[in-house]
Amino acid sequence: MMRMWLVLGAVNAFLSVAAGAFGAHALKARLPQDLLVIFETGARYHMYHALGLVAVGLLGHFRPSPLLSGAGWAMLAGIVLFSGSLYALALSGVRVLGAITPLGGLGFLAGWLLLAIAAWRTTA
Repeated sequence: MMRMWLVLGAVNAFLSVAAGAFGAHALKARLPQDLLVIFETGARYHMYHALGLVAVGLLGHFRPSPLLSGAGWAMLAGIVLFSGSLYALALSGVRVLGAITPLGGLGFLAGWLLLAIAAWRTTA
């Protein structure tokens, strides 16, 4: 299971770099500045949490834990909901999609909290 988090972390890091490059090159001339900033925020948080998934996988390699799996699922849900909603909002201009973004933020918070608890229990 922990190998899966390493793979998902690497795949999501790849996707976040691709999204960032797409935003910087293909969208720069096509989107208004405010929507471009929203897209870039999605890509930035996508990368942060891709690295979080890698951390889950690495820690889990040494000390597997249900808490770590929970952290991985929460971060992955956060990527889909937070970054995904920001990408969709920026590309479509449909502002109501921003209502989904805080749910992704809660996923991110839950993921980091579970990772912290798992790390504490692993080293204690």
